[in-house]
Amino acid sequence: MKLILASQSLTRRRMLESAGVIFEAATALVDERREKEALQGDGLAAHAIAKSLAEMKALSLSEKGALVIGCDQTLEYGDGFMLDKPHSEHDAFDQLKALSGRSHFLHSAIAIAENGKIAWRQVDSARLTMRELSDRFIKNYLELEYEQIRHCVGGYQIEGRGAQLFDWIEGSHFAIQGLPLLPLLKYLRERGILLT
Repeated sequence: MKLILASQSLTRRRMLESAGVIFEAATALVDERREKEALQGDGLAAHAIAKSLAEMKALSLSEKGALVIGCDQTLEYGDGFMLDKPHSEHDAFDQLKALSGRSHFLHSAIAIAENGKIAWRQVDSARLTMRELSDRFIKNYLELEYEQIRHCVGGYQIEGRGAQLFDWIEGSHFAIQGLPLLPLLKYLRERGILLT
């Protein structure tokens, strides 16, 4: 059965490739910003928004004879506040400043659509505690990393220099990168797409 990843995320593609999963990547047919605003307006929690968006992305490309993987990730901090992908380097600075010295949650959702229906879904959450960051450190980090992190919720990646941002992490490294990989691999084995 054909497997389609409804995402052009380089990180997610590399994760699947590294795990030996054969798939095609395509762009989901979802206006993510508009849909997210609507879900927030409905009062959904951050993890539920991630799940809903993952389902929408999977369904947007659902076709007969294929399993379509949709993914989304939300960042929640404080009393239910959410951060999106930064719009500029200045925005990324403000986001990192807001997260400095605090804990936040990343909610990574995955959904699989088959024949126009959701066949499977999973949400994994991780708690990350960022160390106190100086303005100088944040500016230097963004000078070196902005092109790599500008499409990342919260304005950072855990990989590479991003590891220097944190004091403590609880949860799956895969969830932090935006794809609950181990539950997905288990599901694909159960479906006979991967060898058991």
